[in-house]
Amino acid sequence: MHYYRYSSAEVSCWYKYLLFSYNIVFWGVLSDLTKVTGLHGLDPVVLVLVVGIVMFTLGFAGCVGALRENICLLKFFCGAIIFIFLLELAVAVLAFLFQDWVRDRVKEFFENNIKSYRDDIDLQNLIDSLQKINHCCGAQGPDDWDLNIYFNCSSESKSREKCGVPFSCCVPDPAQKVVNTQCGYDVRKKSKSQWDDQIFIKGCILALEAWLPRNIYIVAGVFIAISLLQIFGIFLARTLISDIEAVKAGNAF
Repeated sequence: MHYYRYSSAEVSCWYKYLLFSYNIVFWGVLSDLTKVTGLHGLDPVVLVLVVGIVMFTLGFAGCVGALRENICLLKFFCGAIIFIFLLELAVAVLAFLFQDWVRDRVKEFFENNIKSYRDDIDLQNLIDSLQKINHCCGAQGPDDWDLNIYFNCSSESKSREKCGVPFSCCVPDPAQKVVNTQCGYDVRKKSKSQWDDQIFIKGCILALEAWLPRNIYIVAGVFIAISLLQIFGIFLARTLISDIEAVKAGNAF
């Protein structure tokens, strides 16, 4: 009985196309995840563009390096993935150790975005989605919308939305099939005891803090899956580099 033994060139070829497929799938998935990110009231598209450029560069280096067996590109790809992996690990550890600091930064992030709510449609949709999904309003509560010039309760404001909240803060009415975008008008002119029936009174930071413990296994699973994919990519790149170097060393004699 004879067993077929794969040559180093064939093994290298397998690793090459496996690494190429890894780049297509992994970076394609992450590109979808970046669509739900924003930073300090800036246009979320800017952050998505920056992250997209980084992912394209790494994907290009990984794919071309694998197909052309270019050691320089493969080493760049491998080093970048290791750096990103270590950065993620450091951020996770620091976030756990400095929870109060993280909470303050999240509050600052949300308040800055509240100020810019009407300035950008992408940011507006992002905040509306966050408030509707988590049944929350503002960072700490509905009064945070005083930070926005359109919803501010000051006497100088001429906005029709004065002393109101966005429609995404409203408690949905099952009988309504069409979204009432004016449901939050003038709601904060009423006494706070009347708010419960019309809008969500819990702040989004509190809602997210309550959501995390309930979904800790899902969050941990996502991070573990991403980490394993990165480790797998590092393994493929290092293996392919070793095979290419071995073949070149053999051809040198």
